[in-house]
Amino acid sequence: MKRLLFAAALSAALAMGQTQFPLAAPAGKDSGAIKTPLPGGVNQGPIDPATWKYGPQFKPPADAKIWNPVKLKLMRGEKVTGGTVFSSTDPSTYCAMANAGYDFIWTEMQHDQHDWGAVARMWRTCPHAKAVPGVRIAYADEREIQHATDAGALVIVVPTVDDVAEATAARNWTYFPPLGRRSNGGGQAFDPAMWGGVPGGYRATINDNIVLILMIETIEGVKNAREIAAIPGVTALFAASGDLGNFSGFAQGSPDYERLINSVHDAAIGAGKRLCGPFAWKDRPDFTCFQNSNEGAAITRGVAVELGPLANTQGKVEVGPLATKP
Repeated sequence: MKRLLFAAALSAALAMGQTQFPLAAPAGKDSGAIKTPLPGGVNQGPIDPATWKYGPQFKPPADAKIWNPVKLKLMRGEKVTGGTVFSSTDPSTYCAMANAGYDFIWTEMQHDQHDWGAVARMWRTCPHAKAVPGVRIAYADEREIQHATDAGALVIVVPTVDDVAEATAARNWTYFPPLGRRSNGGGQAFDPAMWGGVPGGYRATINDNIVLILMIETIEGVKNAREIAAIPGVTALFAASGDLGNFSGFAQGSPDYERLINSVHDAAIGAGKRLCGPFAWKDRPDFTCFQNSNEGAAITRGVAVELGPLANTQGKVEVGPLATKP
């Protein structure tokens, strides 16, 4: 009786295995799948990334609309502003900046000591603020960019891009396949409280909504700017006002400096991409996206506007640490 029960259980297990994995390779045998397609497969030749036909699983709906306001404005050629959160890790400060009127927040990860945990906390505190979360990462690699995208960034800014290889890496880690190589590892971006509930689904639509801005800051970057701008997936080039002076040795307004800026300009418009720069260039021809000043400067300007002539009219004591210096 026990043997009969065991045999019945084994048969049931085998039947279940066949039901759950009907196309699985036979146990302990080479299936030859690397060269031989399975019945009904779309890809009929040997497995080769150069010829692989990408499947429809993550195809966005035919009627999917853009849900990232920054991407929508850039597509329309409208001007976009990004307020900089440089050093704050306080969610209330971040959210105040995000609701102050900017289009996106430029969270600084290149020149400040933010960690990704603190940044993710700020972003998820007010995910649907007026300004969408964005970030200038430190460098174009898988770890940096996927930390940003998985945490919910909708604008990725990559500094000091010198050549096509670096630009392609930035593109690859920003976008899911088939355009890029972003891993589908989850993160708070997929949460319904953030972007998980967008029409069409986050995974299927984020490639059409993410914004990728590459900063041209060096002589090498300027030389290669046309090829960089032509890479599919690059949304805009940023002509870095400070570092192009730093790397060239010439001041803004000089012929050599302006030649560099104009070369970045020509590369962007020649490829049909947007052109970004500092907010001081908001009236410069063809510039449509801008980095604005940081949270400290924004607070100072806001208080000055609020107080008007009462700003900086503190009482002047003669003694103690607050006394007016002679």
